[in-house]
Amino acid sequence: MDVWYLIIDRLLPFAWAHHTFMKNALLAVLLVGPMFAIMGTMIVNNKMAFYSDTIGHSALTGIAIGILMGFQDPLWIMIIFSVLLAIAISLLKYYTTASTDTVIGAVSAAMVALGIVILSRGGGFAKFSRFLIGDVLSITPKEMYLLAIALAAIILLWATMFNKFLMVSVNPTLARSRGIPVRLVETLFCIATAVVVTISIQWVGILIINSFLILPAAAARNVSANMRQYHVISVLITLASGITGLLLSFYWATATGATIALVAALFYLITLVLKPRFA
Repeated sequence: MDVWYLIIDRLLPFAWAHHTFMKNALLAVLLVGPMFAIMGTMIVNNKMAFYSDTIGHSALTGIAIGILMGFQDPLWIMIIFSVLLAIAISLLKYYTTASTDTVIGAVSAAMVALGIVILSRGGGFAKFSRFLIGDVLSITPKEMYLLAIALAAIILLWATMFNKFLMVSVNPTLARSRGIPVRLVETLFCIATAVVVTISIQWVGILIINSFLILPAAAARNVSANMRQYHVISVLITLASGITGLLLSFYWATATGATIALVAALFYLITLVLKPRFA
């Protein structure tokens, strides 16, 4: 971290860069941004925005379970819970006759309600409200190592599984005929999404994490001609939204996660205007 602080001090002689928490937050944005951009492209491509939103909101139940088990930091319980929930949703999709959005909606409603009931018992919900809006400014160096590991894992996953993810999303029947285990690939992607969302929730916020995950990828899709452009533009928009939103929140004294989401929404609106030129 000392090297990072030294680089920022030399390259960015601005008032905001003098604060250690801003240096930490900037590095967090640079780590979370590419991870969200990569996952977001396939989430948008698979029409899974509702699923990622469900995982985010269901984190309340993961937090509640962690608290009931006596953990001061419920992160690992949240991750385990989100993985189990992802597997459960994948199984329900195949073993029920209900539509996918109905299954996901039912799970989301039940998990959110359960989490709120447990956390609000005895009037203690207020102290967990930080998870709703997030606080990237509070991130610690130790937590950034976790983000770095998560980013490396997602890049490795993409390098080894991207073609399978893409084929399954485009044509599951063709993928199955090519010997690809469609159900396993879909479940693996759901688990990866769940882990990424859960790890980032405490810094981005439950209420707007899906916006930061979906909006840059949706904006990139509007102006991309192929998959390579789609990924590159998504990463650039995510980083631009993250850095711009971080700086604006510092000077405006607003919630960082929400400010980043608003900047991402602006990028999306701009690409909607530009979309006809790229059609």
